[in-house]
Amino acid sequence: MDEKRVAPKVENLSPGQCWKLLSETSIGRLAVTVDGHPDVFPVNYQVDGESLIFRTGSGTKIDALRADARVAVEADAVSAEFGLAWSVVVKGRAEIAAADDEVLNTTKQGMFPWQGVGKDHLVRVVAEEVTGKRFTLDASMSWRIPLDDAIRAGLE
Repeated sequence: MDEKRVAPKVENLSPGQCWKLLSETSIGRLAVTVDGHPDVFPVNYQVDGESLIFRTGSGTKIDALRADARVAVEADAVSAEFGLAWSVVVKGRAEIAAADDEVLNTTKQGMFPWQGVGKDHLVRVVAEEVTGKRFTLDASMSWRIPLDDAIRAGLE
């Protein structure tokens, strides 16, 4: 048996490919700065043109966005069956819609956060940078084996 390590094949994605993948899922992670430290929150989002929108309620997340509008949103997916994985990161700034904003009233009916009650703030992440990678895994690299340093390096 050959002991040679196999690293996944990595493909850099175009912005168009990134937006297509983002539109095929609706769950991501929002990275913000809270009291000078990074923090991450799950969000249910929708793609709107070349921006992301999500609803949120009052609390740490909205306070952090008001204090520093620079954010990142990451979404990904893995298909062990097809040996594919992808990850997309959107970096930009968050814009919070006013409570009486027409966009809030027309958009919020179609958005279903995990905790729908009290999610009265609509946030738009205006993209400044969109990057993504797709990983094609060799059949010998099933998810049943531990990730060694070579495999981890290929995924990062």
